[in-house]
Amino acid sequence: MSHTPAESTESAASSTPADSAAARFRSEVTVELVKHSAADSDVLWAARVSTAGEQSLEELQKDPERSKGLINYLMRDRHGSPFEHNSMTFFISAPIFVFREFMRHRVGWSYNEESGRYRQLEPVFYVPGESRKLVQQGRPGKYEFVEGTQAQYELTGRVMEDTYCRAYDAYQEMLAAGVAREVARAVLPVGLFSSMYATCNARSLMHFLGLRTQHELAATPSFPQREIEMVGEQMEARWAELMPLTYGAFNANGRVAP
Repeated sequence: MSHTPAESTESAASSTPADSAAARFRSEVTVELVKHSAADSDVLWAARVSTAGEQSLEELQKDPERSKGLINYLMRDRHGSPFEHNSMTFFISAPIFVFREFMRHRVGWSYNEESGRYRQLEPVFYVPGESRKLVQQGRPGKYEFVEGTQAQYELTGRVMEDTYCRAYDAYQEMLAAGVAREVARAVLPVGLFSSMYATCNARSLMHFLGLRTQHELAATPSFPQREIEMVGEQMEARWAELMPLTYGAFNANGRVAP
């Protein structure tokens, strides 16, 4: 089955062998905020303890809006530790190659990912949607991505779907023959969807966003792969709701992690 820009973000194979007939193809990632302890006031009591000691606890009952100037000062002058006293846990569903990039972010992050050793992996695979620019132009370090042609989108969808189905058929054949899951999974491509919990604080998330999203307010341009940027955009939207003053200061100061 050929994938075209007009298709929905998830579809099922219709002309593949029986074992891979349930294969599904997605062009979107998903991010769910499952747990959090994060508010602008967390930044304030952490910062004020240096001068107020135990009286800094009073910040828990005060409106953080009255101290947004302090938050901006901390961000501007890069006093970063007060932004670490909070926590957000996200449940993320994305292709494996996105998680391989995620693991480069280690400070202030905790991860637990679905395991192909302990469960049979589901046949859900990534195929770019119509908004994903397909063609890279320019030399390394100075390149851009541009829209693909209709033929290129159709080719990409057809080749990726066919490859995915063949790989999953091989995976199932090995499992049926008694081969261990941890061995059989080696034939599966990085376009396979996986899921993980990722826990971070505001400071580590700001560092992630500074590198993995493009934004007009960024003091230092970044050129992330689009698929991890899609994850970053959803995480950013949820964080902005939890800590609006911190988020505003982040944008006002060039989107640089303090």
